[in-house]
Amino acid sequence: MNNSQPRGRAARATERSSSRRAELITVGRKLFADTSYDALSMDDIARQAGVAKGLIYYYFRSKRGYYLAIIEDAVAGLAELAGSTHELAPYDRVRHTVDGYLRYAQHHQAAYRAIVTGGVGFDAEVLAIRDAVRARMLTTIALGAWGREDPPPLARTALIGWLCSVEGVTLDWIGERRLARETVGALLVRGLGDTLRLIEEYEPDCPAPPRPPAR
Repeated sequence: MNNSQPRGRAARATERSSSRRAELITVGRKLFADTSYDALSMDDIARQAGVAKGLIYYYFRSKRGYYLAIIEDAVAGLAELAGSTHELAPYDRVRHTVDGYLRYAQHHQAAYRAIVTGGVGFDAEVLAIRDAVRARMLTTIALGAWGREDPPPLARTALIGWLCSVEGVTLDWIGERRLARETVGALLVRGLGDTLRLIEEYEPDCPAPPRPPAR
């Protein structure tokens, strides 16, 4: 008996299912960007997606499941930024990561606001997604600055403070857009350098990288 045909059909079915799910997430990202969570019903979502409501329940179980899947999909790109610059020098790595972070927030404003502010109300699952992004960013900074993934508590606390300021500045920037992205990025990178030098004062085992050459 040839088992290759059943396996081939199963693989194609899985691929179609994944593609369909991805299409629904793409539609959802656009919908939630323009309309609040509470204002969208499952009927509205199904109508805008051009599918039967049961299909959304099949893939996501509920509106909340659909919303969380959209946030998780959106944040995957944001988290990936933190691990995609290992071939660069430390300063260029940070600059590239911060610029990519700002670009992401600029082009996915609804998802970014949901991630940073905690989603609908105070959503523990969305906050967990945010914390995972922060952890990825912390690991990247610690590896670039000190060659280690586990900075001491004081260094970690100081870096969390910087990350919180990044989130606040980014939220203000995408709301106001009065500054160029490059200017905002330069401010954030400079702030990280100042934070690393402050850490060095308290944790000599975590020396700050040399200042970048003047440009």
